[in-house]
Order: sequence, then C-alpha cells, then structure tokens
Amino acid sequence: MTHPQTAAHDLKAEASGQLPQVHLPRNAGQPLDLDWVARVQANTSAIERRAASLPGRRTVKKEWQAAWLARAITLIDLTTLSGDDTEGRVRRLCAKARQPVRADILEALGLPPITTGAVCVYHEMVPAAVEALEGSGIPVAAVSTGFPAGLSPFRLRVAEIGESVKAGAREIDIVISRRHVLTGNWQALYEEMAEFRAACGDAHVKAILATGELGTLRNVARASLVCMMAGADFIKTSTGKESVNATLPVTLTMIRAIRAYEAATGYKVGYKPAGGISKAKDALVYLTMMKEELGDRWLQPDLFRFGASSLLGDIERQLEHHATGAYSASYRHPAA
Repeated sequence: MTHPQTAAHDLKAEASGQLPQVHLPRNAGQPLDLDWVARVQANTSAIERRAASLPGRRTVKKEWQAAWLARAITLIDLTTLSGDDTEGRVRRLCAKARQPVRADILEALGLPPITTGAVCVYHEMVPAAVEALEGSGIPVAAVSTGFPAGLSPFRLRVAEIGESVKAGAREIDIVISRRHVLTGNWQALYEEMAEFRAACGDAHVKAILATGELGTLRNVARASLVCMMAGADFIKTSTGKESVNATLPVTLTMIRAIRAYEAATGYKVGYKPAGGISKAKDALVYLTMMKEELGDRWLQPDLFRFGASSLLGDIERQLEHHATGAYSASYRHPAA
C-alpha cells in the first residue's frame, strides 16, 4: 500500500481544482460471450481467506485516517428508501449531502469543503431532491425497476426508468431478475440489462445483483460479468432490503470480475457495496480492498460508491475525535 497521506493531498487537490477531472469512456458493453461466462469460477475458500485477512492486516492512523474517512464521505450515496419518506425529509438529507461535515471540523483538520457522491431516493422523491440539490453538482440517483424485488411487469420497470430520468435523476439503480441467475438463463439476464441500459439514456446505470439471494459466489461472479457485458456502468451488491447484503467475500468476487472485464475490454466499471456498512472502520476496509485489488483510480466517485445512510454519522464522529480528541454524541451530527 502506498503512503496514505496521498489521500489527504488528492482530496485537497481535487477540491481546489488542481487535479484534472479525467472523464472515462462509458462502458459500451459487448455481445454476450457465453463461453467466457461458463469459464468463470469462484474459489470460495480462497476468497473468504483473503477477505478475512484484510481488517487486521491493513490500517491507517491519525491524520491519514482522517483523510481517508473524508474521502469515504465523498463516495457515499446518501440514501433514504423508507415507506414514510417525505419531501421534507429528502430536502434535509440533501442539505446534509451539500455539507456532510461541520465546517469547523474540516477546518481543524486542514481539509476542504466536501460533499457526498450522490443522494439516492425513490422515484416519487426525485423532483424534491433535484430541486434541493440545484447548483451543487451532486447527482440524484433513483432506485428503479420494481425495487427491491424486481417482480413488477417488465414494461412497467422500463417505463419507471424513463420517468425517473425525465424527472431529473442522473443515475438509476436497477434490480435484476434473480431468477435468471438462479436458473442460469444468462441470455435473459443480458437482454434485460441491455434494455434497462438503453432506457437510461445518458443517465448512468447501477445494476443491483441482490447478491444475498444468488446462492453462490460463482453465481455472483457470472452475474457481474453478464451485467457488464450488457453495458452496466456500476455493479452493486444489494438493495439493502435482503437478509444478507454487502460482505467482503462478495466484494472481492465482484471487483475481481471488474478487473477481468477491464483487462478484456479496456472499460472501467464502477462498484457499489450497499447495505450493512455503517461503521467508519468498515469503510476503511472497503477502501483498502479497492486500492489493493483495482488501484487508486477506483477511489473516486465515478468508480466507487457506498450505499449508506448511517455510515456518514459514524464517520463524522470519528472526524470530530481527530479534530478535538473527544467523541461527540450523535445528535451533534443530524442527518435528516
């Protein structure tokens, strides 16, 4: 691992405009290669050993840890996906996305103003979020295609994407039909994903695999590959509604599929773990894995996001501790 102080330097440079904004070519996809899909395997025991070794083997401390945690905030899709969401709650969440950490804490740490990577909401809340984020540059992501189960009629799932894009969503988080993976119907999964991608137009599409419902890591790896072949801009672990959401073994499986896809096609595809990531120390482990497996380029918001809500609060408390030497109560860092 390279010196962690680069995280602080890069964060300051990006915020001040000193680093060039490199826009990557969008994943164009490719024809479905069933032979490639069939060759994909997953050594579960080896994956689990590698994943288990990370939390105790890699760490950053002191001001470098603060810089890495600030970077993690810029990668959060700040999310509310509750049945009791209101426009007022969404506006408050958007205000938090604009200023996720108190200015005095950032100033004490020598860090620039930062924002979260995006705000993620249901379709009905997209207009309120777009209005609240106007001028900030923060994109609105909408969950779509019958989220979370993905079992509504197909034409309605496609239409839902179009409505969210029309309302101003710049990112669409779609859910795949898990049955296609469980039955090995890769052609159906490819065609479904390709049509979802087409319906998104210029909006970037994140393919939610619902990995906790796919049965095996081999299924996760194959589903990841098929969705990338069909043009997914990101692959994402979970809806957050399953009994098992993001895990380190699943993450390792998916990001190695991303690495293999880039090696074969030249396209970089993003990754989004979602569900169950609520502690700052967990965010550091995920950042470490991304850095070691894919490199520094995947530590920027166009290629990596956390799907989270409570994670931000814990990171704020850790940053205040770095700045003051004392932990604060959670009410000092309200979210929405």
